[in-house]
Amino acid sequence: MGKKKQAVQTKEEMLQSTDKVEEASAKVAQGAVTKSVASGRLYIKATYNNTIISITDEKGNVLAWASGGSLGFAGPKKATPFAASKIITALAEKLRKANIGQFAVYVNGIGGGRDSALRSFGAQGFTFTSITDVTPVPHNGPRPPKRRRV
Repeated sequence: MGKKKQAVQTKEEMLQSTDKVEEASAKVAQGAVTKSVASGRLYIKATYNNTIISITDEKGNVLAWASGGSLGFAGPKKATPFAASKIITALAEKLRKANIGQFAVYVNGIGGGRDSALRSFGAQGFTFTSITDVTPVPHNGPRPPKRRRV
């Protein structure tokens, strides 16, 4: 069997990738929220492949959103806690203009960016009125496959 190749990033490549993320973060933050709302909802969808965060008003109209892919993260890096914190940073810049202070948080999924997104959002100075886990859980589910006979 052959040896497994390992991809090693040079410092220049690493700096370029961080520059791309910063650039995309600035682009996301440029889109201004037009409404001024007293309180809103924060939806965090953390899957194994990506982290998607959207912010709505009380009626459910989307004010702002961002994901790991929209910030320039690729492949498995989209679902990391670091990507989730960068997403929150970009969205916080957008929300500063809308003067929204309180959020009801709805967390869906079991990905890596789930807890990191909550922590970094609280660190940005926003307050939570409630945190709800809306991850679907099967109640018994389908019948398991029959026992394997060898």
